[in-house]
Order: sequence, then structure tokens, then C-alpha cells
Amino acid sequence: MTDGPSKMLLPDGLRDVLSPEATREASVVHGLIERFRASAFRRVDPPLVEFEDSLLDGVGAPTAPHTFRLMDPVSQRMMGLRADITVQVARIATSRLTRTPRPLRLCYAGPVLRVRGTQLRPERQITQAGCELIGADTPEADAELIEIAIDALSGVGAKDLSVDISLPTVVPSVFESLGLDKDTRRRARLALDRKDAHDVAALGGDAALRLGALLDACGPAERAMEKLLAIDLPPMAAAERDRLARVLELLDESAPGLVITVDPVEHRGFEYQTGLSFTLFSKGVRGELGRGGRYAAGAAGEPATGVTLYLDSVMRAVPMAEEVQTVYLPHGTSPAQGRALRDAGWCTMAGLSAEADVAAEARRLACTHIFDPMRGADPIPLDDA
Repeated sequence: MTDGPSKMLLPDGLRDVLSPEATREASVVHGLIERFRASAFRRVDPPLVEFEDSLLDGVGAPTAPHTFRLMDPVSQRMMGLRADITVQVARIATSRLTRTPRPLRLCYAGPVLRVRGTQLRPERQITQAGCELIGADTPEADAELIEIAIDALSGVGAKDLSVDISLPTVVPSVFESLGLDKDTRRRARLALDRKDAHDVAALGGDAALRLGALLDACGPAERAMEKLLAIDLPPMAAAERDRLARVLELLDESAPGLVITVDPVEHRGFEYQTGLSFTLFSKGVRGELGRGGRYAAGAAGEPATGVTLYLDSVMRAVPMAEEVQTVYLPHGTSPAQGRALRDAGWCTMAGLSAEADVAAEARRLACTHIFDPMRGADPIPLDDA
């Protein structure tokens, strides 16, 4: 027989979020969405569950290993619990909103569930918030998403923000131009992922020279661009480099002072990206605050770029909210007086029965003030009661 306490246990990676943290998170989500909406991104709200053949199609394919599946008892078809909202927004844009003028700007917020967490992010249920810009294939679109993400994060109080820009298609393009065999590509990819200059040099020949130069180009944006411009890149990779240069120019105008680094060899976490991608950080905060980049939406491969913010990390970057000032309304206080206080910005808690000691009852319920109509309309701090 299962004992009582064990019934209260939650699966690994899942937890109850209690007040005041839950209230604080809801406030931060609201703040992010409002900043997105201020830049004309319209909110959409896809379902938590949908048929797996649409959920895991196209850009959703990389999320398949992370997706919980279940049988729909009505249709007898397999469904998936979303592990990422971006793929759902892409589906909406390329199905329900195909006739909407492009570029299409959409934003969202909601929970996602993953089969397992990672060492850096053990949580299996997290809240995402983000935006997608669909139908534009320009550096201006890339820069806009980075700028909006920084603006939204700053708007909810995150400080010391930085962005690391990656070019995940450059290395495969160089591999192709060099004609590297499968084993050499595997060894080169491993060395680049480890940032191991010695192993890159051990590849020998043009592979060592070009890949070594790309690895050396990692770092602050200005220095990275100088290094990248000196590398003989194949046409596709050179186009990505030129696009990066334009994005950096735009960000210098729209987000002066933003700390920007460039990593042209990074690709992990950008499996479905088709071009310039980025990761957002806050100094001193564990884990990335969000990721974004260019991808192809829908079966037709419509150009798109987006950003997803992870609330578990964002909350670590946002200052703690001020203590809520709660006014205790003694039993018998008129509803009109309570409404007036709430209209003035107070949080009120009504007494449900007569109190022998109003101040003691207010302290027991963790209120900060009490209301005494005999002493005026202003709440009285408990310390003065």
C-alpha cells in the first residue's frame, strides 16, 4: 500500500511554484509580453498538446527525443506534449495565418514539458516567452529580434546583458568546400566543440588552416570580424559573414553599449537553425536567458527568425520584487472602503469573523498594515498599531 507522504511526491524535474515566486514569475511574463506587443508582435496561444505528426514536423523534428507522447482516446491518434513553442508558432504562421501580410510578427508565453532535463537545466517543465518574425530574410530582421529580446529583458529588470552570436552554417559550408570525409568531419567537429586548437591543427592541410582561423575568430565582436574578414571562405559562408557584419552595424545603432561576442564555430543548441543564431546571457547568472536565430518555417521553408526566453533563467536575472504591502480589513469593514484601498494600489485581506485583537490577527496572517476607519482613510503600519 502506498503511504500518505509518498503520494505527495512529484516526478524528478517537476515542482510546485508557490507564492510569492509564482506571482513574481507571472508579473515578469506579463512584462515581457507587453514589451513584445509594444513592437507590434501579436500574441498567440497554441495548445499544450497536439498531434505528433504536426508537432514534430519540419523545425519540430529535433524536439522529438524531448517530447512526451500519449494516445488521444477520441481520435486514436498519437499526440505530443510540446517541448518547444517555436515549432507551434511556425505551424500557425504557415497554416492559419498564410493570408496575413508578411512580415508576420507573433509572440507567445506558456509552459513546455520535456522528457528529461539536462545537467545545466534539470527542470523538465519550464515557462517560455518569445517572438517570431516570419516572412523576412534580412539582417534587419535578425537585429530586430536581438534588440527586442534585450529591450524586453531590460524592461523586467535584468542587467548586465550580453549576446553571443553564432554562425552554425559556416563550418558545414567549409567542410563541404574542403571535401572532407565523414571521419575527418567528425574529428573536426569534436575538436571545434571542445575549442581544442591542438586537435584542430592536427587535422593538417587546408582544414587545419581554415578551421583554426575560424576558431581563432571567437571572441569580442570587433576583433572577431577582423579575423573573419581575413579568412578565405566559400561563397555561402562568406555571405553569412557579411550578414553578421550588417547585424553588428545595426545593433551598434539600436543597442549601443551591448556586450556582443561572436562564435563562428558553435552549433550546439541550434540544430534547426539555417543561419545567424544567438544566445543571451546576464553577467553572474547561471545558464542562458534565451536563444534565437534563423530557421525555415513550414513545408515551403518560409524564412523566419525568432527568440525564446527561458523563465527559469530569466527569474535569476530579475531583482526580487518589493514586499507586498497587505492591509488587514477588520471584520465589518464596508466593501466600499476595501474597494477604495484597492483602487489606491493596496492589497487587502478581509477578516471573516470578529477579532478580539485586530493587530494580533493581522500579524498572524502576515499583513503589514491594518485599516481603522476611526483613525482616517490611510492604513496603519502594524508597528504603529
